[in-house]
Amino acid sequence: MQLAATDLAIFIAYVAMLITIGYLVSREKAGHEKNTSDYFLAGKGLPWWAVGASLIAANISAEQIIGMSGSGYAIGLAIASYEWMAAITLILVGKYFLPVFVRKGIYTMPQFLEQRYDSRVKIVLAIFWLGVYVFVNLTSVLWLGALAINAIAGVELLFGLLFLGIFSAAYSLYGGLKAVALTDIIQVVLLVIGGLMLSYLALDLIGKQNGGGVLAGFSELTRVAPEKFDMILSKDNPHYMSLPGLSVLLGGMWVVNFAYWGFNQYIIQRALGAKSIEEGQKGIAFAAYLKLLMPVIVVLPGIAAVVLLPQLERPDQAYPQLMNLMPVGFKGLIFAALVAAIVSSLASMTNSISTIFTMDIYSRYQPGRSEKHYVRVGRVVALVSLVLGMVCAQPLLGQFDQAFQYIQEFTGFFTPGITVLFLLGVFWPLATANSALVAAIGSAVLSLVLKLWWPELPFMDRVGIVFLVCLSVAVIISLWEQRNREALPGGEVVSLGEINFATGSSFNLAAVGVTLILIALYATWW
Repeated sequence: MQLAATDLAIFIAYVAMLITIGYLVSREKAGHEKNTSDYFLAGKGLPWWAVGASLIAANISAEQIIGMSGSGYAIGLAIASYEWMAAITLILVGKYFLPVFVRKGIYTMPQFLEQRYDSRVKIVLAIFWLGVYVFVNLTSVLWLGALAINAIAGVELLFGLLFLGIFSAAYSLYGGLKAVALTDIIQVVLLVIGGLMLSYLALDLIGKQNGGGVLAGFSELTRVAPEKFDMILSKDNPHYMSLPGLSVLLGGMWVVNFAYWGFNQYIIQRALGAKSIEEGQKGIAFAAYLKLLMPVIVVLPGIAAVVLLPQLERPDQAYPQLMNLMPVGFKGLIFAALVAAIVSSLASMTNSISTIFTMDIYSRYQPGRSEKHYVRVGRVVALVSLVLGMVCAQPLLGQFDQAFQYIQEFTGFFTPGITVLFLLGVFWPLATANSALVAAIGSAVLSLVLKLWWPELPFMDRVGIVFLVCLSVAVIISLWEQRNREALPGGEVVSLGEINFATGSSFNLAAVGVTLILIALYATWW
């Protein structure tokens, strides 16, 4: 399928506009040279709307739009729990974790771990995150993005990979986080408009088949595929292994969400770059409301495809094939929105990769170099990571039907240990560095053992069990070391009495609103 001339013109205009704006916002005032704070934290000058939009732009990419729509096609609305539960997680992160990270004045998550524990914990986790970002996150976004471009525009996969990598580098490589975050405003606006338009047109197509419009289309969709609107799956559901009933609300989903939204470098880095902690918290609340909207954009089209495209070979074909049903003009806008989501996530990931490598690893072994030198190293690392992602994309992801579930499964090996490290590091002063290392490494080992020896255990339940085991082991080791005086609690213990956890009335009101909306959603679709 090829794009019509009108669609292609819309898309080219978007590409040109984004590169131009990225260049303009990256320019420095006369006489000022970019330093590490400018490049990696946007000079700590981001307003709340940029923080919130950039959080969503970094999160929503090919694995959400293509992968989650595919899971919507295969599983249904239950997959939206990843989005809706993330909204309340964001509120908790803004309230209880962001104040700690801002008070510590950190650039990266490994830097916090070094301050709280020691350099061993920092290096182990820094290397882990670099590996996951390059070989899981970057590759998945590039591969699914190239698949979408191939399905929609007929572009060969290799050229699609090259285009995405070059486009991302063109507008973000020079300017760093500032260029990424400020252009993310455009990306998110386009994503929301394009995504809502696709959902509207898909429901309208279903409605017209029955002599009605959008509301009639939604009603028909719920009638024809009622099983796709179950939020809590029963044990006899074929997809129970992916979303095991109440565990989604009470178990491992919390561990996954905290690891991603609270302790994930390319997510939390946006809030660390805010003008103030208040701006960061308002940005997080803004992102929480956008997360409530995301299932309409990324899940509903997949469910609609059950009626419009019932004979798909693979679930991940749902979104691209649905776009091919759209009218000329609309297709170009929706395609631009899809590519916007892909390249914004690529830019976010490469910037965070360069931040961790430069500030946590390179500067450790090359201390005292100039700010200009570190910024140059960051740009080179970002470019190298993109190249690696393009080379490894097809070999790593080419054989999976539901890429979103693959990503969750793989990262779920490590998220229990990461969550333990940060929870104990922030809230329990007795946690030791050795206990942190055991939790981090034990998480991967125990997850693998359970997957091999207890394969019928649902992924989400496995995450919850591993978290509880790692938490217990870390507490026991810490108490044992304290009793035997073999280790101090760690580095600089977080003094909670010095942290101001009070939040403004606007944030508190937003938190109440998110909670009430979530209760209403789950009560409706239980």
